[in-house]
Amino acid sequence: MNINPFVLSPAIPDEFFCDRQEESSFLIKSMKNQENVVLISPRRVGKTGLVYHCFNQPQIKDNYITISIDILHTTSFQEFIKELGSAVFHSVAKRSERLTKLFVATLRSLSGSFGLDPMTLLPTFDVKLGQISTPEYTLEEIFSYLEKADKPCIIAIDEFQQITKYQKDNIEALLRGHIQKLQNTHFIFAGSERRLMNEMFFSDKRPFYQSASLLQLDPIDLEVYTSFAIQQFKAADKMIESDAVEWAYQTFDGITLYVHKLLHDSYAAIQPGEICTLCLMQVTADQLIQQNGKRLQELLAYVTEQQKELLYAIAADRQVLRITSSDFVKRHHLKSASAVQSAAKRLLDLDLITEQHKSFSVSDPLMRIWINRNF
Repeated sequence: MNINPFVLSPAIPDEFFCDRQEESSFLIKSMKNQENVVLISPRRVGKTGLVYHCFNQPQIKDNYITISIDILHTTSFQEFIKELGSAVFHSVAKRSERLTKLFVATLRSLSGSFGLDPMTLLPTFDVKLGQISTPEYTLEEIFSYLEKADKPCIIAIDEFQQITKYQKDNIEALLRGHIQKLQNTHFIFAGSERRLMNEMFFSDKRPFYQSASLLQLDPIDLEVYTSFAIQQFKAADKMIESDAVEWAYQTFDGITLYVHKLLHDSYAAIQPGEICTLCLMQVTADQLIQQNGKRLQELLAYVTEQQKELLYAIAADRQVLRITSSDFVKRHHLKSASAVQSAAKRLLDLDLITEQHKSFSVSDPLMRIWINRNF
């Protein structure tokens, strides 16, 4: 069976995993040394895939219990607790009947909330949000349970900056207070909103200040990506022009998700003995943009006309160094520097634009391309 080597899910087999040797070595070494790690990268660059890849290596898989949660969709502390509790139950408690019963006995704040599997007659974690009435106590119980696990635990929390958007004020201090006491459990705090993540971990006014080793994840180098793509096509008796890989990479800012998607679809579009040309890659990109048009249009329903005008202006320039400069404001017929500042704050909160080293850009290159084509 001809397997498409450009895997789109985060769980990528080792033989199809592209590069990240230095990052993998750093992350594995940190986990083995009982260090917490803050992993910061733009969205869709592959931080989840990197974590899964490292979790799957023998020195980690054979000696640790690994737990992963994504909290981007959560809006409250109760939802965070539900995600964490469910992940711990499925990754730790279900390892044995003893651990399952210990889980139920330890989480006394949820007593009576567990279901029962009719086949095994063992408890199931089908707790509803409304049943988590004392999340602070439930969190303490979950961490207490992890300290009793039969192996050291590593918890990867994706989009960790989301906790700053919960209404409850002291979440950071509460989590930090518990985490610093743990001996059997360590964490990977992954996030894509660099401004928030940097504030959380590198401001001396925040609870998580200097509590984790930093790993910055940038796009894979173009030469490495090109060599990988050519090799994978060649293994199936297919060919790809290096110009086609470079065009995809440059057009989509090296964002792994999109470059991989284009390579995946281009690989599927040709037969052995055929070649993926630059023209085919561009056609594939057009299809990707069209497929996502409706989704991108719906995202703009949440912004005002003034915010859209700024978003379109940033998309047109690709990178903007001085967002309130008179040149930028006049050239794009924006209202005023103060109006730009106000609109930028909202677009940053919605993660539609990104600020890095005082340079602004559209967070999603697919949205940037779609805006420039349509507006």
